[in-house]
Amino acid sequence: MHDSPVFFPLREQHTKLRQARLSAVELAESALENFAARGEHDHAYLTWRGEAALKSAHAIDAVLSSGGDTGPLMGIPVSIKDIFAVPGMPTYAGSARRLPPHWEKAGPMVSALLRQLPSVMGKTHTVEFAFGGLGTNLHWGAPRNPWDIKNHRTPGGSSSGAGVSLVSGTAALALGTDTAGSVRIPASMTGVAALKTTAGRWPTQQIVPLSTTLDTPGLLARSVDDLAFAFTALDDELFGKGSRLPDTPDLADLTFGVPDTFFWDDCSPGIAEAVQEAIRQLEAAGARIVTLDLPRTDEAYQLFQLGGLAASELAAFLNTELPDMMDSLDPNVAARIKAADDIAAWEYVRRRNMIEALSASAAERLAHVDALLTPTVAITPPTLDSLVPEGAYPKANMHALRNTVMANFMGLCGLTLPVGKDAAGLPVGLQLLAGPWQDARLLAVGRAIEDKLGNSLAILGEPTMP
Repeated sequence: MHDSPVFFPLREQHTKLRQARLSAVELAESALENFAARGEHDHAYLTWRGEAALKSAHAIDAVLSSGGDTGPLMGIPVSIKDIFAVPGMPTYAGSARRLPPHWEKAGPMVSALLRQLPSVMGKTHTVEFAFGGLGTNLHWGAPRNPWDIKNHRTPGGSSSGAGVSLVSGTAALALGTDTAGSVRIPASMTGVAALKTTAGRWPTQQIVPLSTTLDTPGLLARSVDDLAFAFTALDDELFGKGSRLPDTPDLADLTFGVPDTFFWDDCSPGIAEAVQEAIRQLEAAGARIVTLDLPRTDEAYQLFQLGGLAASELAAFLNTELPDMMDSLDPNVAARIKAADDIAAWEYVRRRNMIEALSASAAERLAHVDALLTPTVAITPPTLDSLVPEGAYPKANMHALRNTVMANFMGLCGLTLPVGKDAAGLPVGLQLLAGPWQDARLLAVGRAIEDKLGNSLAILGEPTMP
């Protein structure tokens, strides 16, 4: 399957499209073929529009053949998480009912994407209102993690279909969001790369909110270089031409912090080992490794366990804009929102102030290194059956989010890339954290690491077909 053109690196797709050595139609047909082969099994999409994308691809090729060029992402197959408003497609945000029509009018992020004329293959599944890290959904079912054909394992959430769409070859780039880890967790669990942007770096209008304070648009792709290509394309479209990533640095010129505590606690077998081996390879290649712990991680995690800001901010959104949906929520989501009823106004303000203080402390600490290296997710993707017993879901959900939420609560940007497999044969991610507004620099550093370790296809190979 990996010889189909949708698996070509984005830069290669871009170049070949303009040299008439590849067409948008061929890319869309490749995605359609892969959907036919495993789409029903993988269940990545809530709204699949492959045939419509194929029709659009013919028009895109006509523009290309006449010398037109609408942007770097022109003709590239893309999936979009179903909390982004996209014209012509319904928005459910993982809920049981279609949201009102104004949630089908594009905001700045989707508009920036659509102006470049990609082939939009469809809208991928999400945890209901993006409130969960495992990828389950009572209303629509969970996508299957493609790396286990026997057991239905979680794909990671809340952008639960995004990583699956890349692994199954139905998209070459995926749009997601990250409030506590929601692009990095599915990327780590499905063996692809993802970028969590700094909060406020990219606009969030017309993205169904979970937390107005912490929500960030993000990207998933099969390599860090693909992320860098797409990041620059969207950044240019949003803010004007001229965005440029720094040159990829030499590993010998980089200093990485590695924490002693917290991030390594209670890792499933093989996860810590895979990440530690990756760090050893980077050190052998010349990178300087120093011990560095993020300040106040225990306080931040305790705040997260109390509900952070998301429960209160989602409750405010639902009660004011979609009150009729409160009675149909997934019990796992409803329980977390209901807990917000007991949060006093002063406590909400205290939590906001604490996040500001955590962010200042983290930015100061990370100023001394190029990135902090940790495992992205500490647990093997659980089977759906293992989440059925009472108390099993909240425990696993909290564990899955533990390492990634630190970036959100501390105002950081974050990156994950695959570095191996755990003892169960599931992908393992390496997380890079850097100070706020260092997104472009972080991608350049990530490319240096990827150049040494390899991308997802080189490290993980291809999952077994169902």
